[in-house]
Amino acid sequence: MNNKLWQSLANSWKIPDLRKKLLFTAGILAIYRFGCHVPVPGVNVGALEKLFQSGAGNALGLLNLFSGNALNRFAVFALGIMPYITASIIMQLLTVVIPKLEELAKEGEQGQKVITRYTRYLTVVLSLVQSVGYIFIFKSFSGALPHFDAIHAILIVFTLTAGATAVMWLGELITARGIGNGMSIIIFTSIISRLPSGLYKFFNGSMSLVEQIAFVIIALGVIVSVIWITTGERRIPVQYAKRIVGRRMMGGTSTFIPLKVNMAGVIPVIFASSMMLIPTTFGQFLSHNGQNWITRTLGPSSWFYMLGEAILIVFFTYFYTAVTFNPIDQADNLKKYGGFVPGVRPGRPTAEFLDRILTRLTLPGAIFLAAIAVLPWLLIKTMPGVTFYFGGTSILIVVGVALDTMRQMEAQLLMRHYEGFLK
Repeated sequence: MNNKLWQSLANSWKIPDLRKKLLFTAGILAIYRFGCHVPVPGVNVGALEKLFQSGAGNALGLLNLFSGNALNRFAVFALGIMPYITASIIMQLLTVVIPKLEELAKEGEQGQKVITRYTRYLTVVLSLVQSVGYIFIFKSFSGALPHFDAIHAILIVFTLTAGATAVMWLGELITARGIGNGMSIIIFTSIISRLPSGLYKFFNGSMSLVEQIAFVIIALGVIVSVIWITTGERRIPVQYAKRIVGRRMMGGTSTFIPLKVNMAGVIPVIFASSMMLIPTTFGQFLSHNGQNWITRTLGPSSWFYMLGEAILIVFFTYFYTAVTFNPIDQADNLKKYGGFVPGVRPGRPTAEFLDRILTRLTLPGAIFLAAIAVLPWLLIKTMPGVTFYFGGTSILIVVGVALDTMRQMEAQLLMRHYEGFLK
């Protein structure tokens, strides 16, 4: 298995087009990581790092994770790719609600270009709002912004907004000219960048040997379960009837509709976490040094936060799955091209059949996502020696992006008659 993996990597490097894409992606990621280390003007980086180490910034921990530790330095790319992801999710939800956007989505490439342009505009607006919010939050902590005035505030806001816009552009460049989805690759890089510090805390922290062994077993179990759920799918058999076109016999083939157990991916986790962070963020904004009833009751370490996040994840999993997969459209397309599910009448009965299976299939996927999101909190509560964030969400993103990128590279290899990564 290892020999095949290394041989596949060597084959991918032999292909000029694939090698250029890999080098281009690596160059873009190097630029992104450089921007994550350059602080904005007028910020005391040391005070901010102490703030996050003390635990006062726990409400911003998820956003700091997705920014690759750029937020605790208040770097140029501190907002990361999150404004763009949030804008993309909002536009996808609005496409279902607003008929005009739904018409654009059905117009193909031209309509998608218009929606992409709206998404970019919304990203800039969200970046402005988030930048202003961060300024007021960090201003409440002494020493974080030592030379705070109107000029410095405007400069920080425009710098962070420009940084978020640049990250959006870098992600689109990776999607267009590199390997994989640009947004996912940037989040993947941000999470992986925290691995060295996590390993250092693991080996030099206060965890006992028993806790370290239990931690490794749990981590391996999570990785295996994430791969199992991510690749799991229910295949609905589809048969196409034979028909005569001219003098040729067409159709008569068999295929299937793949319904994934986790069709929504990590989107529900990101969206639910962002929603749950809103009251805590406002609580830090309204209090001195971020300590008040809101932050204590609804903070990431509370029962209410975990319960609310789990419920929202289940809700958004069903909602996002309904947005991305429409059983009625699938049934109509099958009927239009002469396809049918064996034992099910075409048309409305097929749509009801697909909807019933999808509803049952989404439940274990939603529960799995909620369990993965709650796992770090339970681990820290039951294992006091755990001093760094063990992110089930992080593993879910990393494994999902890695599998997707491997599939794309495998497709490139198979096009050139090389054996791919996956069997």
